[in-house]
Amino acid sequence: MTEALLIGANERLAIAHAMIERYNAQDADAYVALMTEDACEATYRGAVLREGREGVCSGLNAMFAQFPQNRAEILQSFVLGETVLLYERVFRSADAEPFEVMSVYSFAGDKVSRVEFIR
Repeated sequence: MTEALLIGANERLAIAHAMIERYNAQDADAYVALMTEDACEATYRGAVLREGREGVCSGLNAMFAQFPQNRAEILQSFVLGETVLLYERVFRSADAEPFEVMSVYSFAGDKVSRVEFIR
């Protein structure tokens, strides 16, 4: 087993928080660098929204173009086993009503393999 596969809860939490930092910087390339090649973003237990690093990257870039003030604020963080949950408030613009989302981060070693959104 490689060292990358032996990460603990604190490291997984740090990775999820780093993804939000990169999301808020609207740096899709840096965001997907923390994901596996075949990672995806999906609704919770449902449809895949963006598939693979390239799909996630292009989907995020399209969203950032549509919502240039988009950002997420982490309200609470939870770690259970190999899963990280972030309770977030998302702001699309200064004028738009923010919404809340629970993001579920699944890991494969030291990379995120799937992010599911509960909204």
